[in-house]
Amino acid sequence: MLILSLMTLAIASGSAFVSLNVKEEVIKAAMGCTAVLSFLLTLICAPWLLKLTIVAIPLVILDRLNNKTTEKLTH
Repeated sequence: MLILSLMTLAIASGSAFVSLNVKEEVIKAAMGCTAVLSFLLTLICAPWLLKLTIVAIPLVILDRLNNKTTEKLTH
């Protein structure tokens, strides 16, 4: 299951990259849908440690960005 989840995570990352760099709207939409579906499949198939890592990384980044913006506002 780990190999399957890593493959779907790689597909999600690749399709998200293509979606952000392509000019055509149809390909952009198709790659966005592929990225979302692959990401959801990764969360279903992944072991718990990988699931926690995938969910925790964006939360940590958002927390750090929030701390930087509040520091700028207070100074």
